[in-house]
Amino acid sequence: MDNELFDPGQFQAELALKSSPVAAFKKVIRNADTVLRARFEAGRDIHQLIHERAWFTDQILRKAWSIQATTDTPGIALLAVGGYGRGELHPHSDIDLLILLRESNTDAYRDSIEQFLMLLWDIGLEVGQSVRSISECQEEARNDITVITNLMESRTLSGDESLRQAMIEALSAEHMWTDAEFFRAKRAEQQRRHAKFNDTEYNLEPNVKSSPGGLRDIQTIGWVALRHFGTNDLRELVDRGFLNEPEYGILTAGRAFLWQVRFALHTLAGRAEDRLLFDYQRTLAKQMGYEDNDSKLAVERFMQKYYRIVMSLSELNDLLMQHFEEILLRNAETTEIEPLNARFQVRNHYIEVTHPDVFKRTPFALLEIFLLMAQNPEIRGVRADSIRLLRDHRHLIDDEFRADIRNTSLFVELFRCREGIHRNLRRMNRYGILGRYLPEFGKIVGQMQHDLFHIYTVDAHTLNLIKHLRKLNQPEYQEKYPLAWRIFCRLPKPDLLYIAGLYHDIAKGRGGDHSELGAVDAIAFCQRHQLPAWDSHLISWLVENHLIMSTTAQRKDISDPQVIHDFAVHIGNQVRLDYLYVLTIADINATNPTLWNSWRASLLRQLYTETKRALRRGLENPPDREEHVRQTQQAALDILVRSGVEEEDAEELWEQLGEDYFLRHTASDVAWHTEAIVQHPDRNGPLVLIKETAQREFEGATQIFIYTPEQHDLFAVTVAAMDQLNLSIQDARIITSTNRFSLDTYIVLDADGSSIGDSPERIRQIKRDLVEALADPDAYPSIIQRLVPRQLKHFSFAPEVTIFNAPERQHTILELSAPDRPGLLARMGRILLDFDINVQNAKIVTLGERVDDVFVLTDANNQALSDPELCRRLQNTIVETLGNNIDQADPTLPNQILI
Repeated sequence: MDNELFDPGQFQAELALKSSPVAAFKKVIRNADTVLRARFEAGRDIHQLIHERAWFTDQILRKAWSIQATTDTPGIALLAVGGYGRGELHPHSDIDLLILLRESNTDAYRDSIEQFLMLLWDIGLEVGQSVRSISECQEEARNDITVITNLMESRTLSGDESLRQAMIEALSAEHMWTDAEFFRAKRAEQQRRHAKFNDTEYNLEPNVKSSPGGLRDIQTIGWVALRHFGTNDLRELVDRGFLNEPEYGILTAGRAFLWQVRFALHTLAGRAEDRLLFDYQRTLAKQMGYEDNDSKLAVERFMQKYYRIVMSLSELNDLLMQHFEEILLRNAETTEIEPLNARFQVRNHYIEVTHPDVFKRTPFALLEIFLLMAQNPEIRGVRADSIRLLRDHRHLIDDEFRADIRNTSLFVELFRCREGIHRNLRRMNRYGILGRYLPEFGKIVGQMQHDLFHIYTVDAHTLNLIKHLRKLNQPEYQEKYPLAWRIFCRLPKPDLLYIAGLYHDIAKGRGGDHSELGAVDAIAFCQRHQLPAWDSHLISWLVENHLIMSTTAQRKDISDPQVIHDFAVHIGNQVRLDYLYVLTIADINATNPTLWNSWRASLLRQLYTETKRALRRGLENPPDREEHVRQTQQAALDILVRSGVEEEDAEELWEQLGEDYFLRHTASDVAWHTEAIVQHPDRNGPLVLIKETAQREFEGATQIFIYTPEQHDLFAVTVAAMDQLNLSIQDARIITSTNRFSLDTYIVLDADGSSIGDSPERIRQIKRDLVEALADPDAYPSIIQRLVPRQLKHFSFAPEVTIFNAPERQHTILELSAPDRPGLLARMGRILLDFDINVQNAKIVTLGERVDDVFVLTDANNQALSDPELCRRLQNTIVETLGNNIDQADPTLPNQILI
């Protein structure tokens, strides 16, 4: 009896004083909530807490049931079922009840049952309830696996216990759902549930209950054991040889950790919240004693522990479900054994050791087993007993093991297999072998990055990258990644790419430049595995430079021949370019599926193609800008003449344009612009052209070309109008002619990153609204105040602004890194307008919760910004304006750098 939690005497006295029992029930419930919360905050053992809440709930339900006197008869009973039936309740867990009747006729109890349920509603107790007879339970359970699962875990709270016993008998395997059928159904149920979470434990906002490795997986083990053995006590699985003591310890400790997290989630949310949302992660990390350090945030350390625990639970779940499968499904199968070598054999498509001491006698077999599975793709997996032996002997992997040429040779050979590289690296990680063999990899297991850009932990992303590299070798991916597929097929040594992929993020979380630190680790790996010097240098170079291609494509003007030449000089040769391009494609796709779109694909392809051309021309031959302009004009003129445009009209227009225009546009675009301008009926009014760039090199995006008399607020008005149209600007090229006309090109997507599509009405709306905004610039479009998406609210940091003058160029570069917020670019346009600053070019990059934008600026005289004080005021204004649009910005972070 726990009188602090529930004092029956005091409660009975409260009932006697009130005309209605509702107030007394509400008071005792409030008291229990307060007591349990205080106990939780004081560090009470979580097992006690959830059983204490269930015990308290038993007491008040029995009291509520007893108030209805007519329910106290032999033909009816009140049962707790489901999780409540197990005696487990969190603050806002479902309270599942079954009112069980001997006969189907409910008329005799209808009024009492209704009054009982109404009382529960009135006192604020939300319950899931059903009223069924034993025969109805049997019928429902026969048709629905979730029903029988719920009913199997039942307790009688009040009434005739013999009713429950009769129900359990009616639900037994003799009448329905044999052990084998029940297992198949629960396994399929688990597979469907895992699929909803992309079959990974590593979601950014995992569900503590339902995600892989969560509480539901532990419950599934218990349900199968209950059906087969008649008990869901995990201790009995040890007694029956299904678990050993260390595994039992991992399972129970993991469950306790997840219970603690779930209890805290319910308390913080004030509702039944099982998702570990960003809203709660930082608070939970603090509650559990984690603190920031130099290399990791407290929330990252907390989530790493969470991921490592659920990964170990997933591993045990695999092992136990295989055990059950062998006992329940394969016992009747004809055993087929195929020897592989002296150490391993295949039994019914699953690999196993030939003797329990295999790993002890020949430790290199700890790696050999994965190589054998890669070389024999028909093998479906490792048998449960051999998984346990792997776990029990992985401690043998030490420095001596890592230096053994047999082991280094086996590991490198895995990367040269035709199939199964990713699948078996993932198995190695799941069974704890990969992190033992490569301690540097072990440090990133379960390591999250607290942002919306990287949606996987570092180890999951790394293995996902290798998976995407493998896809690029498969014919079915030729259409989606045509250039990468062709390049991959001609790579001389694809295994070097896999190793570079394994090491590209290996140094995340250490502080410092992870690319440089990772390159050092990669060299050490190559030396330990005795790779040739050429191979080693290429792998190390790829690791150190794995980000340069994506950053160049997205942040620099790759239409500028000088940018291409500088990039080609850094790359050095065609082999590096090929390897780096393929690695970059896989890295982007493995980071976040939403990042890859045809716009990014076109940028990378353009950078690859132009760099390849520069390498063929020779790095000793820098680009001739005048020759490039001449070739573009001649090609455009050929197109125009065929379209009926007079050569003199085109040349007259071009005389007013500087060489930057021809350097930054293709010949086809020059011809498209020129023809429209020449035929424009009102040279003084705005001309807006819209073309789906699927017709050109920038597939998937839409190109908007604006030709209009120069006006001071043109960029600000345009981006604000596009913001109102829900357009996301990816690229902006601003050109001003000598006769003071602007020729501006914007590459846009819809706000969600998708293509605008080919809807004629949508295109007409965009053109109409832009023409109206540009024709009346005094009616400046208002900056729309949209709600900030929930996830973005939890990633706040002060904007960082860097301003510097480009060497030997008459412009200034402004780099902005800030939290992504609705209307951000429109606000930037307004600030630049207020400072009388012109935008010549803009590269807009959104990476998860942050933007990394680059603006090319000039002053009112089209010169670089030369006044340091002006730059400082501009920086301060941007930081202050954008910072005011950010919730809870961290004032301790740096926000300004002036170069």
